[in-house]
Amino acid sequence: MSSSPYGLHRVLEPAGVLPQQAWRLSTESRSWPDEVVVDVARLNLDAASFRQLREQHGEPEAVRKAVLEIIEERGKMHNPVTGSGGMLLGTVREVGPESPLGLRVGDRIATLVSLTLTPLRVDDGLADWSGDSEQVPCRGTAVLFGRSIAAVLPDDLPDELALAVLDVCGAPALTDRVVRDAGPSATVLVLGGGGKSGSLSLAAARRAGAGRLVALVPTRAEAGAVEASGLADEVVIADARNPVAVAEAVGAPVDVTVVCVDVPGCEHGAVLATADGGTIVFFSMATSFSAAALGAEGLAADVRMLIGNGYVPGHATFALDLLRDTPGVRDLFERRERHTSRT
Repeated sequence: MSSSPYGLHRVLEPAGVLPQQAWRLSTESRSWPDEVVVDVARLNLDAASFRQLREQHGEPEAVRKAVLEIIEERGKMHNPVTGSGGMLLGTVREVGPESPLGLRVGDRIATLVSLTLTPLRVDDGLADWSGDSEQVPCRGTAVLFGRSIAAVLPDDLPDELALAVLDVCGAPALTDRVVRDAGPSATVLVLGGGGKSGSLSLAAARRAGAGRLVALVPTRAEAGAVEASGLADEVVIADARNPVAVAEAVGAPVDVTVVCVDVPGCEHGAVLATADGGTIVFFSMATSFSAAALGAEGLAADVRMLIGNGYVPGHATFALDLLRDTPGVRDLFERRERHTSRT
């Protein structure tokens, strides 16, 4: 069997599917000519997956064991409940002679493809992770395929900060494109504006020429942080799972709504808050796309709905530059990191 740039040669079951859809991947040490082998230093679990694991398992030690069991059973970090995973940081150990990725041995990289399709073996039992944060220090091995994507880590940012930004770099890049397409002074709402993807999306919308820019957050404390960042013109407080509360908090419907909330049930609020002819971009892995489509139909809402697929050409550089150039974004990221380190 020859290797496939899509990673088909690593699929163990079921046969005939791509690695993301597969239940289990091969983590065998043999590398194929177009593969890159990475010594893993840290995983970054996506927010929806980490929230679900905490809610299901409670204690951090139980979360740690659950993540380890998923990786050992599936050969990848693919949460079977949320269907999502995250991404990783590591050092390139080996580059196959036919790899098109442009990486070199010794490069310190962050993968820009999901852990749900990345063959992953953990060798330390996640012994250095307490189970209480999205970032997971570990020792192990991962494999990138010919069609994978990775970014060499910047020298001017701490690894944890760069990894957090790169984990969500598709959101601001697509937000920029959609807001520019919407025309001058488009009005924009970001659900979850205080989070990682949300704060970057606010900054991207501003750079793209947004007019009225609204951030919706769930608590007064988070509202205060976003207000202090200066990223939005208005900061409103509501439970994004309550459609009527969202619509009332936002007021006049907006041209573009960007959904960056890591809990399920936020689809209908996004629809109600968006004007006819407007666009909704769903970046949350907690989104039910059937609920979004059927909800819009039931509300007779003439809105365009996009799935944020995490990839836009140049997205990594774009997101890192937003962080460097927008102090409010960096403040929110570092505040989030400080909060995580205390809990």
